[in-house]
Amino acid sequence: MRNRKFSKGKKFIFFIPVVAAIAAALGYIVMFLWNWILPEVVGAGKLNFWQALGLLVLCRLLFGNFNKGGGHNRFREKAREMRSKWDGMNEEERAKFKEEYRRRCGGWGHRNKE
Repeated sequence: MRNRKFSKGKKFIFFIPVVAAIAAALGYIVMFLWNWILPEVVGAGKLNFWQALGLLVLCRLLFGNFNKGGGHNRFREKAREMRSKWDGMNEEERAKFKEEYRRRCGGWGHRNKE
């Protein structure tokens, strides 16, 4: 007996319409914003849906890529780096680090005491 709710095929069949709906919604949003703002501000021509979708894809290729998972998460990388640094400290170094952190950050609404 399978303990998974959906098989891979069912997930894939469900995934295709969801991606298509999101792409269509984003295309209409780009088209709406372009046609609402740019013709009046800079005199640009109006876009149809397919032009807006092409513009969206072009912008994603130029600026955002199509990375799986949204690219690198800098916060997560810094947290892992800090965790490994923390694990390598002894108790005296940890206490010194905590005191320095309190001195520099102090919490909400407190000024630095330097």
